[in-house]
Amino acid sequence: MKILLKNPGQIVTVNTSGRNFKPGKSMNDQDILTNHSIYIENGIIKDILPNSSANRIKADEIIDAENLLVLPGFVECHTHSAFAGNRSNEFLMRLSGKSYEEIAEEGGGIISTVNSVRQASYDELIRLLAPRIKNFISQGITTLEIKSGYGLSYYDEIKLLQVINYYKKNSQIDIIPTFLGAHTYPPEYKNDHKEYLKLIVEELLPYIRKNNLAEFTDVFCEKTAFNPEETDLIFTKAKELRFKLRLHTNQFHSIGGIEVALKHSAHSVDHLEVINDGEIEKIANSELTAVLLPGVSFFLDYNYAPARKLIDLNATVALSTDFNPGSSHIADFHLMMSLAALKMKMTAGEIISATTINAAKAVGMNNILGSIEIGKQADFALMNAKDISEIIYNIGNNLNVMTIKKGKIIYKRETE
Repeated sequence: MKILLKNPGQIVTVNTSGRNFKPGKSMNDQDILTNHSIYIENGIIKDILPNSSANRIKADEIIDAENLLVLPGFVECHTHSAFAGNRSNEFLMRLSGKSYEEIAEEGGGIISTVNSVRQASYDELIRLLAPRIKNFISQGITTLEIKSGYGLSYYDEIKLLQVINYYKKNSQIDIIPTFLGAHTYPPEYKNDHKEYLKLIVEELLPYIRKNNLAEFTDVFCEKTAFNPEETDLIFTKAKELRFKLRLHTNQFHSIGGIEVALKHSAHSVDHLEVINDGEIEKIANSELTAVLLPGVSFFLDYNYAPARKLIDLNATVALSTDFNPGSSHIADFHLMMSLAALKMKMTAGEIISATTINAAKAVGMNNILGSIEIGKQADFALMNAKDISEIIYNIGNNLNVMTIKKGKIIYKRETE
C-alpha cells in the first residue's frame, strides 16, 4: 500500500540522524520542514520529499494534511491504565491536609485499588480499559505502555496482564505490557516480605516470561514499598529471564534506587521528584532515560522533578502522564506538556523530544518509532496548529485532529 501524506503546514521530524534519542541540548532541535510531504509504503516511511516531487508519486491513497502540523505519534511511556474503582475520597483527604504516604499507611492508596481490581472480573477490566485507550489515541498517542501492579497476587497480576495483552493483540496502536507486581506489599504479606518476594521471583516472573505476558519488569523502590536490596533481588531474576527493566524511584525519598537501576542497565528511572545533584550527574552520564511525571506533582501538589538540571547536564528526558487512579488521575497528555513548560521550565522543542523519541527510548522502541525518519513506522499526530508553541500554549486543549498508525488513519476528529 502506497500512501502520500500531502502538503502539511509543517513536519516536525524530531530528526536524530540515526542516533534514535535526543539527550541534553539536542532535545531542543526539531528539524522542522515546510513544503514537504511524506511517502509511506506498507506502514513505513519511505521518503520525505519536497511537494514539487511528491506530485509525481503514484499513491494508492492520499491523506490531505493541508495547513496541519505533523508530529511523530506520541509515545505514552508510563501509565497504570488497567484498574478498577476510584479514589476520589482520598483526593478529598489530601485536600484536608493528609499526605499520600499517610493515606497509604492507613490502608488507602495502592491497596485501595488492589481491592477493587481483585473484585473485578476479567471482562469488567477489559470494558474499563477500552475507553482509556481510545482517549489516548484521540490525543495523538500511537504507542502506549500499561503496567500491572494493582493485583498483587498470583491470580490477579496474571489477570491484569492478560487484560493488557488482549489490547496488545486487538488495539490499533502498539501496547507495551509491564509487570509491576512489586508495586507495594499486599496486606496478606505485610509482615512476611520474604514470602511475597519469593512469589514474584520464583512463580510470577517465570510464568510471565514463559507466556510472554510482559516485556518489562518494573519495581517501586521507595520507603513504603521495596528497598534497594529487594529491588536488586527482583531485577537479578528478571534480567536472568531476559526482561527489560524499569524503575519507579526517588518519588518521596532518595534511598538508592538509581544505583540499582544503573547496576542492572535499566531502560529508565521514573519519577525523580526527590533527587540530589550527585544522582542527577549519575543519570546524565548513563544510558538511563529519566521519565518525568509532572501530573503527579500537580495532582499531589508536590515537588516537580528537576528537568532543567537534568537536560543541562545532558540527560535523556522523557515525559508521561503516569495516569492512575490515585496520584495522577489525569489522562490529558497535552496538559503534561503545558505543565512541563510552566513548572519544569522545559522549552517547546524539549517537550516534543520528551514525548516522542525519548519516550520511545524509555520503552525500547526508539529504533522503529518516535521520530519522522526514513525507515521508521509511519506513526503521526496531526495538529490543528501552525507550530509547536501552540500545543504548549493551549493548556488543556487537545489540538490533535488525526492520528495515524503505520500509515493508517485510526482517529479523525469529526467536524461540524
